[in-house]
Amino acid sequence: MEVSLTQFSLAGKHAIVTGGSSGIGKSIAQLFFENGAHVHILDVDEGQGESIVNENVSFYQCDVTDQSKVNSIFQSIAKDHSIDVLVNNAGIAHVGNVETTTEADLDRIYAVNVKGVYNCLHACVPIMKSNGGGVILNMASVAASVGLPDRFAYSMSKGAVVSMTISVAKDYLADNIRCNSISPARVHTPFVDGFIAENYPGKEKEMFENLSKTQPIGRMGKPEEIAALALFLCSDEASFITGVDYPIDGGFTTLNS
Repeated sequence: MEVSLTQFSLAGKHAIVTGGSSGIGKSIAQLFFENGAHVHILDVDEGQGESIVNENVSFYQCDVTDQSKVNSIFQSIAKDHSIDVLVNNAGIAHVGNVETTTEADLDRIYAVNVKGVYNCLHACVPIMKSNGGGVILNMASVAASVGLPDRFAYSMSKGAVVSMTISVAKDYLADNIRCNSISPARVHTPFVDGFIAENYPGKEKEMFENLSKTQPIGRMGKPEEIAALALFLCSDEASFITGVDYPIDGGFTTLNS
């Protein structure tokens, strides 16, 4: 593949993308690679991860809730390379309100969506400081700022992601570390198709159309659209941007009445 190294180039940079084996993470990893980065994918899904490895894409089987494993992988990468970009994309979903969310549900969501992000930040920030800076991008959600029905635990976790983003951006301004987040609305990924098939058997087409219409623009987002925003925010063209959460939501947070 011929790589284009013009605007938004990541040429010569090493980027870690968690949850990079499928969905939005896979699209981010692919676009970063196409724009010159060497991409290091961390994911629990070893099968899918190994399938996209090439000379500029490395895969590490990793559960981001395991701090010792996360630290080990980050240190291993840092022995041979700078870590220029971190994309905290790994996350899981949950449906339920405060009454139907069990303690086990809450702990599971917290472990991946909050502690998992913390673990990667905790491992990466000292490395970026020693290298003279870097860029961090966290995947949040419109659920962090807009009330969504039956998303109690998930909304809590994504609110924490936005707060961590602002905190890291503030604390490491002098270290040349930029930190931003992206808040998508509903994006068409294999997870969405699986969710519809599991919860609405026989009504897949109807439910897909209904879910698409919840975005004022009339459709779900595409993973590659989220990846395009991620590429911009992690490129040098966005060097004046830090501490910001970017909604990418088809008008969901501002145009719904």
